[in-house]
Amino acid sequence: MNLRVRATMSMIGALLLLPALGGTAQATSAGDVVEAGPTTVYLVPGKLLEVPVNAWHLRYRSTSATGEPDVVSGTLLVPKTSYPLGRRPIAGYAVGTHGLGDRCAPSASMAQGTEAELALVSLMLLKGWAVAVTDYEGLGTPGDHTYMAGISQGHAVLDSVRAAARVPGAGLSPDAPVVVMGYSQGGSSAAWAAQLQPSYAPELRLRGVAAGGVPADLQAVADNLEGTGDFGLAAAAGIGLDAAYPELSLESYLTPEGAALFDAARGDCVADLRARFAGHRLSDFTTADVMHRPDWQARLEENRLGGSAPRVPLFLYHATGDEIIPYGVGRTLRDAYCARGVKVLWTGVPAGSHVLGAVEGGPLAVAWLASRVLGLPAIPNC
Repeated sequence: MNLRVRATMSMIGALLLLPALGGTAQATSAGDVVEAGPTTVYLVPGKLLEVPVNAWHLRYRSTSATGEPDVVSGTLLVPKTSYPLGRRPIAGYAVGTHGLGDRCAPSASMAQGTEAELALVSLMLLKGWAVAVTDYEGLGTPGDHTYMAGISQGHAVLDSVRAAARVPGAGLSPDAPVVVMGYSQGGSSAAWAAQLQPSYAPELRLRGVAAGGVPADLQAVADNLEGTGDFGLAAAAGIGLDAAYPELSLESYLTPEGAALFDAARGDCVADLRARFAGHRLSDFTTADVMHRPDWQARLEENRLGGSAPRVPLFLYHATGDEIIPYGVGRTLRDAYCARGVKVLWTGVPAGSHVLGAVEGGPLAVAWLASRVLGLPAIPNC
């Protein structure tokens, strides 16, 4: 079954399932909770070490990259201890690349004890913050994951925060201070949340956004990944953009081998994507120079960060030795925001790889966000 038919059938299935969700299925505004059920989150596999929080698996309303309503899943974590400084802050945490299949969703990995990014989320929980972790559009819900469609991802992050404040029994306020953090795909999502918030979610009391390893220019990142062991990430981005923008019609430019590989990749997690496409180039699987077609170029430009100014301070960090997302891509985004008058604190993390940039930069990002929650002045270095 081809990509488009399968996606269409999945969306039809989602619409048919909605009435079964009960009274909450009538929610119609972005951020409204469609379903919220208790879940348990574990730090290690085997359900051996439970995270001591109240947790809910959510399905909530959001908006696609083309402005259509959709339903996204995610997980809300709320510390069991009281918060002594007023309204409990809500952090929107945007995960990095997990893959394309529903089994890769962070809500699934947290329930199985295999979510590596819980190490960073735990730093927020220890501060007493509630943390909303989106699965993004199509990851954990019917339909294809719109991987690297930044507008969709930014909406999903902002709406996860809205939904968190609307979960019965969570004790969260819509007037709570809000921060957002993410790295890699999550860094893109966090930056898009910052850009979109003034027009899309102006009621949120957003205090600051930390975004690391940001793939701000998808064309530049794709060019960097051609022929490398990480080309699967670029292939996944092609699938994700095609899912977000049906007119791109990726399948019509794939060779028979390419069509089979790309179709199989729809269920892959990140390690599978790397193994499946390692060492390849897009031209190995296509009959045309897809990414330089006018329709693809238009959507790539639409999803390029830096075109508008967030209203809140930003902490941008990037590994100097990043082999996946070039350091220069991050610097260019920093320059674009600075030119627009955004209060940016830029940090080049002395790490030798993309993954180490997350490990070394993450605690710095959480500490910077804590200062924003406390209302301390943000000092830029533009």
